Amino acid sequence: MILNCIPLKNTCTKCEERDVSKDFKRFLDSAVIELRLKQLAGADLNLTIGGDVIKPSTVVRDLGVLIDAELTLQQHVSKLTSSCFFQLRRLRELRKYVNRQVLKQLVHAFIISRLDYCNCILAGLPKSLILRLQRVQNAAARLIFGLRPRDHVTSALKQLHWLPVYYRIQYKLCLLMYSVSYQRCPAYISNMVQSVGTSTHRHGLRSSTCLTYVVPRTHTKLGERAFSISGPVAWNALPANIRNTADLKLFKQLLKTYFLLLRFPAPHNFY
Repeated sequence: MILNCIPLKNTCTKCEERDVSKDFKRFLDSAVIELRLKQLAGADLNLTIGGDVIKPSTVVRDLGVLIDAELTLQQHVSKLTSSCFFQLRRLRELRKYVNRQVLKQLVHAFIISRLDYCNCILAGLPKSLILRLQRVQNAAARLIFGLRPRDHVTSALKQLHWLPVYYRIQYKLCLLMYSVSYQRCPAYISNMVQSVGTSTHRHGLRSSTCLTYVVPRTHTKLGERAFSISGPVAWNALPANIRNTADLKLFKQLLKTYFLLLRFPAPHNFY
């Protein structure tokens, strides 16, 4: 019997070595990316064509998102907050001509839609940047209810059923992971994550039967912002009854209620 276990042990050892090598490769990749970004920040990247010198841009726009050379997204957040506050100043001039319901719809169209656009890329950003976006949402809620700048806004957000900016990001990540779990997304998104059930080193464990995903190891803050990590982390934190909900409409309802209760734990009926 001991001799029969030797091939199985060798197989398990090879699987573990393969998993460790994958984790080590991911760590090296993330470390190399950060090192390259630091090297490129101080390097001369000017391109000379004939007599013209083309200088590289430190910030580029891709699908409306400003991406800087170090992937901090500070310029994107600054531009987004500036645009939203400009729209809020314009809406404030219309407040006395429309009722609250119309004003709420205008705020959704000009402010909330901007905060929600491509907000998955904001996952893992420092709290200081997320707080700047939260101030925009707070100002929008104060505008709808006619509150003063120093009035508390928690009750207004609760009455509007608005998720704070941080939870809106988590909500979008969970929606993407839902589309992965129920095969409603393109292959290039589903290939970014791996379910626990298909993981070789967890085969036969109780966790392999749960609808959860492997969280790759990383030692950098930049690596934690990748969808392959932030997506599974957000999804695995959900209760099992929400993860196992196949109906999209019901899933959205349960997901929003779950995050609202996390942010506003006081008894309240959000349905």
